[in-house]
Amino acid sequence: MGSSTGPAGRAATTADTPRTDGRTGDGTPSEAARGGSEVLGAVVERVRGTLDEVFAAVAATGGDTSALLADLSRSGGSRPDRSPTGRSHSVLSRADAPRSGREPLVSDLAALRPGLRARLAAHPLVSGLGFVAAPGLLGDVPGWLEWWQRGPGGAVRPLLLDLDPEHSAYSDYTHWDWYTLPRETGSRAVAGPYVDYLCSDEYGLTLSEPVTLDGRFVGVAAADVYLRHFEAAVLPALQRLPAPARLVNARGRVAASTDPAHLVGSLTKGPDFGAVLAGLPAGRHADGLRLLPCAGTPLVLVTAES
Repeated sequence: MGSSTGPAGRAATTADTPRTDGRTGDGTPSEAARGGSEVLGAVVERVRGTLDEVFAAVAATGGDTSALLADLSRSGGSRPDRSPTGRSHSVLSRADAPRSGREPLVSDLAALRPGLRARLAAHPLVSGLGFVAAPGLLGDVPGWLEWWQRGPGGAVRPLLLDLDPEHSAYSDYTHWDWYTLPRETGSRAVAGPYVDYLCSDEYGLTLSEPVTLDGRFVGVAAADVYLRHFEAAVLPALQRLPAPARLVNARGRVAASTDPAHLVGSLTKGPDFGAVLAGLPAGRHADGLRLLPCAGTPLVLVTAES
């Protein structure tokens, strides 16, 4: 939790008494405090740069998806109400559906594939990328992941899942953080770390943001990042801090850490990290900790108060 200089003796003068608030006797920040702020700033910038690379791919995928769905909503054609099995599946009411055009189908999402392949090739941190449809959006299946990922040999390939609710444990993906956080907040999110049994069986993070059409939520654009790659990018900066530190998401899940008391993957209790992310860029102080949002990304840097 950091070190303290201890209380000063009564005979000590203000000028030569070490201060625990990082300021000198005349109230200006000390050299150590200024250096500490610079190191904190370097950590925030490293995290921001690392995540921004991935979110750029997510945003481009979301933009392509919104444009595709908008084109379909303006086009003519029939609007099927049932899946090929004859079972009604729509969770979205017809009042929420596009007012003109036709309902999109799985085959329409093939138009996203060139962009997905290109982004996987251009962004080495990204191991998987795609669009996850809201239940009821597509006219021929209950749910769908238009998802492409990089295999062990580097080849880009589609993820093929059985999402039939009668046979698949993965048919309802709407309870996972990478889906619920963007849907509930309307903002981009970082989910994990967790073992990704759905796509890779790797420990990783999923970065996602909502996709909307005419103001309604229609799914998420998302990208996977192996945790080992994320840690390799941000740990050198965290290790420069004078006290143990960790990065947590909006729900307090630890994404990277140099603090043995808070291991990667554990859940941090206490402060409302979602409120920190929604608050001032300068962050908050609570229980001897400094809580600093990472430059507009959905992660909070937590370290001992200096």
